[in-house]
Formats: sequence, structure tokens, C-alpha cells
Amino acid sequence: MTSSTASAITDSELDAVFAPIFDRIAAGAVAREVDRRLPFDEVSWLKEARFGALRVPVEFGGYGASVRQLFRLLIDLAAAESNLPQALRVHWSFVEDQRLAEPGPQRERWLRVVAAGTLVGNAITEPGVGAVDRYHTRLAEDGDRLLLNGVKYYSTGSLFADHILVAADRDGERLGVLVDANAEGVVQHDDWDGFGQRLTASGTTEFTDVVVAPDRVLGPGYGVAGPTYGTAYLQLVQLAVLAGIAARAERDAREWVSARTRTYTHASADLPREDPLVQQVIGKLSAAAFTARATVLAVADILDRVLAAGAKDHGDLAAAELAAAQAQLAVIDIVLAATTQLFELGGASIVSEQLRLDRHWRNARTVSVHNPAIFKARAVGDHLLNGTELPFGWSAGERRTEVTR
Repeated sequence: MTSSTASAITDSELDAVFAPIFDRIAAGAVAREVDRRLPFDEVSWLKEARFGALRVPVEFGGYGASVRQLFRLLIDLAAAESNLPQALRVHWSFVEDQRLAEPGPQRERWLRVVAAGTLVGNAITEPGVGAVDRYHTRLAEDGDRLLLNGVKYYSTGSLFADHILVAADRDGERLGVLVDANAEGVVQHDDWDGFGQRLTASGTTEFTDVVVAPDRVLGPGYGVAGPTYGTAYLQLVQLAVLAGIAARAERDAREWVSARTRTYTHASADLPREDPLVQQVIGKLSAAAFTARATVLAVADILDRVLAAGAKDHGDLAAAELAAAQAQLAVIDIVLAATTQLFELGGASIVSEQLRLDRHWRNARTVSVHNPAIFKARAVGDHLLNGTELPFGWSAGERRTEVTR
């Protein structure tokens, strides 16, 4: 089943719906950071506006937005609250999987459920061995029932979700299993302790004898061998987060400088906003935000074409993966530099806890360690020099010389 790059809705129509919500979310960003308050209310505002239905086709009740339009809005949302696009990351790939599925009752069911406002979280990553060999989260028959058991780390956004997409193993086969977030046997913990992206609800999830209906087994799960659009797509959500962080950092820095009257005896002007050195920093911050945004949208255009063609052509999938990887290497460096450089604008007052401008660097640094850039850079070089296939659907965990099966 293919999707269309032709959008059923315009950018201005989408902005009319979501820009006021984003502004409302942005207004409480610093207070949420200070209090470490998970954005349950803010997620409810997005659900009420059916933000999760952006990519659902119009015929199933969605907005019918293009991939480019989705990522444009994800950047804007990240500028308001960088935790939220990351928290919703797997929701978007779930919707794309349904769009690409063969026509039928199950496909229509899930697209309509999402169109009504439902959000899907994830439970993929595991501790220890992880999924380098096979998932330790298992789906097994127990009489006439299917039971799910296991523990997942970094279940980003699942505390905000209605359903959780779980990566599981059934007799050596990788599967995607959809469970209700409030199902009996599901226990979620808000135990993410990273110094950035603190409000993504990236905690541990435990599954103990969770009963899974046969129609909730969705087929091959994350990490199945072979080219996929999914790795590039999920990476691009992270890059949209970075682009949004850059935009907010530039805006916050500009507003702070514009209102500032305090300067130095050896400064080049009486007011910071008139100082050519300060102006230079603001110019660089704006360039970083522009470049990050343009790069993300360029890759989104590629994914639009790949998904429109059904995401089956290996050459197209490789091109999308390469573009996302190259974008990752560029955007990370640009945004990390910008969120550090903004502190050159002032003295000790710019590091005030009340401003929380440090959150931009902490959040950018945290997002950037997902899919570590050093491994991606090597993979890109190996691919370009030797034709080695890029790592699709890779997993994290302990690598063992000998694996006991």
C-alpha cells in the first residue's frame, strides 16, 4: 500500500490548529523543567487536537499531512518543548507502518483509532544483552493464551500513551506486539535519570504475564534484517528535536540580549544589542537554527518520496538512510556548538537557574547520544568507500563472542 506526497491540508491550516497549542506549551517550559513535571496536561492538549493523526489519511479521519509537514510541526513543537516530539517518536513510525500495510480491517481499525486521538508509545530497548542476539522479552503460548513477559528500558513516551508497541521474541522470531498501557501486568516507572530530556518519560516498563490477543501481534518487529525506512525516520525525529532546540535557543538568547542594559567597560557598544560582537553571536545562532531546520526538511522530502513509493525499493531506502545519517552528523555539531556559544552573550547572569538556558545544551547533548555519531560516521565512510550496507534496524546491548541459544 503506498501513500501520497500530495497533502490534503495546507501549512497555514495546520498552523491555525497547532501554533496556539505550541505557544501555550512553550509558556510553561521553564517551570516544567524547574519542577521536573511530566507534561501530561500538554500531551492532553495535543491529543484533543488529534496531533497524532497528522499522517493518517483523510479517508480514515486524519489530517492527511505530508511527511514534510509532519516534521515541520515536530520542529515547531520541539522549539516549544523539546521533550514532546521525542516522547511521540515511535507513534509516528507506527502510523507509517499502518499506512504502508495492505488494505484490510486491521489497517483501517488502527488508522481510525489514531485518527480519534490515540497515541502509541514504545518498549523496544532492553538491558544487558539487549537485542543484539534476540529479545529477552518473550511472547509465549500458555494454553489458549499468549502471554508477554519481559523488562524494557528507555520506554520513551509510554507513560503518555494509550497503547505500547513492544518488541518481543517468539521462538526466535522478532515481533511487534501492541498492548494497552493500562493492561494488567504492565508496570511503568518514571526512572529516567539523564541530565537532559528529563520529561520524555523514558523509563523502565515491566511486562508480567500480560495477555495478548492474537490480533495485537502486528508482525515483524523492530530489528528484522534488511533495509527499512524506519531507521532513517526515527533518526529524523531526533534531528527535528535538535532543530527545535536550536530555534528556541536562538529566540531565548535574542530576547535576553534585547532587554539587557548591563555591559562591560571594554565592550564595543553601550548596549549589548548594539555591540557587533554580540550581534555576531546572534547571527550565528540564527544560522544554526536555519541550517538544522532546512536539513531536517530536506531529508523529510526524501522520505516523502520513499513512502509514496511503498518503501520497498532497496536503493531508495539506502538513499534515505544515507541522507538521514549525513544529516545527523551535521546537525549534531551545529546545534551543540550553538547551544554552547549562546553563553558568550553575557556574564554570570546568563547562567541563572531562573533562565534555565542550560537546558538547551543539556537537551541537545542528550538527544545527540542516541545512535552515537561516531559509529554512524564510520558507517557512512565505509559505505561510501567500500559499498558496505548501512546499518538498518540496529540494536544496542552486550556483544558476546559465544551466544547460548
